[in-house]
Amino acid sequence: MNPLLKALLAAVLTLAAATPPCAAGEREWEAWLDDIAALEEWDAAGREQAYDLLSGMEDSRVDINAASREELEQLPFLTGQQVSDIQEHICRHGPFRTLAELQLIESLDYARRRLLQCFVRVGEAAPAPGQPLGEALRRGHGDVTGFMRVPLYERRGDRNGYLGYKYKHWLRATFAAGDRLRLGLAASQDAGEPLFSGKNALGYDFYSFFAELRRLGPVERLVVGRYAVSFGMGLVANTGFSLGKASALASLGRPPAGIRATASRSAASYLQGAAATLRLSRAVRLSAFASYRPHDATLNKADGTVATIVASGYHRTPTEMGKKNNTHSFTAGINAAFSASGFHAGLTAAYTHYDRDLRPGTSAPYRRHYASGNDFANLGLDYGYTGHALSLRGETAINRQGRVATIHSLSLALPAGLSVVLLHRFYSYRYTAILASSFSEGGRVQNENGAYLGLDWRPSARWRLAAYADYARFAWPRYRVSLPSWASDGMLEAAFSADAFTLAARYRLRLRQRDNGQKTALDRIADHKLRLALTLWPEGRVAARTQADMALARHGGAQRGLMVSQGVAARLGWLRLDGFVGYFRTGGYDARLYVYERGPLYSFASAAYYGHGLRYSLMARADVGRRLALILKAGATTRFDGSSTGSGYQEVSSPTLADIDLQARWSF
Repeated sequence: MNPLLKALLAAVLTLAAATPPCAAGEREWEAWLDDIAALEEWDAAGREQAYDLLSGMEDSRVDINAASREELEQLPFLTGQQVSDIQEHICRHGPFRTLAELQLIESLDYARRRLLQCFVRVGEAAPAPGQPLGEALRRGHGDVTGFMRVPLYERRGDRNGYLGYKYKHWLRATFAAGDRLRLGLAASQDAGEPLFSGKNALGYDFYSFFAELRRLGPVERLVVGRYAVSFGMGLVANTGFSLGKASALASLGRPPAGIRATASRSAASYLQGAAATLRLSRAVRLSAFASYRPHDATLNKADGTVATIVASGYHRTPTEMGKKNNTHSFTAGINAAFSASGFHAGLTAAYTHYDRDLRPGTSAPYRRHYASGNDFANLGLDYGYTGHALSLRGETAINRQGRVATIHSLSLALPAGLSVVLLHRFYSYRYTAILASSFSEGGRVQNENGAYLGLDWRPSARWRLAAYADYARFAWPRYRVSLPSWASDGMLEAAFSADAFTLAARYRLRLRQRDNGQKTALDRIADHKLRLALTLWPEGRVAARTQADMALARHGGAQRGLMVSQGVAARLGWLRLDGFVGYFRTGGYDARLYVYERGPLYSFASAAYYGHGLRYSLMARADVGRRLALILKAGATTRFDGSSTGSGYQEVSSPTLADIDLQARWSF
């Protein structure tokens, strides 16, 4: 996944409809996020970063009555028309008194209403917009959260190889003063990284911080510290969420937009410096940002240029530590946006300079057009129209060499609950943009020409049917593909919801091409995925989810996979219990399966399961009064197909990996 990954989110709302409404202390959107991440096949860094960003949005729930269009557009599951309908309702009927009034907005289906309640609030108890900052500070609130993972095993690197101990831990603190001010700080340490020694003499391996001011006269938003930006459709600057197949269907092609502060623990992609959005008039906004940040890089031994930017964030071994912060970049950009009467247009420019030349090896043809040099600039124009039943969006961008990338989408809301999304993109194989991230099959805004059709039909309040088909061609060789190639991707899902349960089914087929053994021709490979899920939330304090995931991977030979899992949640006053057990058996890594499992706050608990084994866990959360939450989770994965797991420094000479997670959160 591209830095700031493909994050997007927005989404296959089938499983969003399979969870109870969001409530204080709950994080019901986690299963929805995992379902999207699994469908989009995000990597671990992409999942964690998207999770942290949504956690931050939940912690600082925007007042729906005072939110600007830009703030509502940052919610990835809302379409442009739904944002317009929310603001029109407030204009005509006055502020929302309760979130239950969202039912009055016809374009908001049940699943989206539930998700929206996780990220917005009504503002009676908070300082009113425009109230003096001093008063907002006096009525502010915040929290401090600490986490530690204790592995009950040793990796080979823990005994000899890693610079630090085997425990992973982090701290996170946030403070919010109404809608006016947000502060955030995170410090993170991965297992194996040194603490208060070597290059980590200041303590933790990774720090993230921000200060964000809103509604300061003409300044809509000012961020100092770490932040993400997203403008247009992501062809020039998008370090936040980006469009994926499922999310394009759910949001009708509208990507999130604007500037957002982040205290994400992911080192994959972020900007660091200052960013601001100014409201010049009712129709015109101007945003500007500047960033100076370090990168880890693998250097070419001959001349010290950069062979590869490393985004894992790991600094466990002398080799990994030697790459830490050895390269820096300066980035600056600007966006001018106009919006009135449903029409919108914007101009985005971005420039990035590295203090070392990027010189990726070009002996492999697929790397020949990777970004090279140390100065990069892009200019893009985005445009569109959003009406009651029609939405048109597009962006066209060029780089310094005049190479073009362009994307356009058409969304229609038809009678009888039917929505249609058409999307086309063309990205030249010579187009490079350091900050770009958008809709793609190949994971890059480069070397792709494709078309997408998505359908979402809600014939009644209980039924939802959705499907998409995507086809892309690649003019230049890619990794493990030495010739021009193609790929296709199709998905079909259905869900039925009753008062106390949801039954959902989804099938996905991906067809791609890959080199044969002699690299003289291309073989076709196929991946089939099927998911059946039943979620129950009967009247009372217990909810359960039964799920079966199946895979068939034909990569020359055939690999089959099956995972059957059961999750149960029970609330007993101040105590919540979550249990999970899953049995998996696959023919290999190509048939791997992703299944959601509830974890502690801000800790994404999803893994790729392959081989033969059993996963089981139990988590308890105790709310001690209104301010303190204590969480304990014990989980283990036992493999039946070997006496050890992992490889290299990650190898463990035991078929069972067991961890204990400890977490405390203090709110003030």
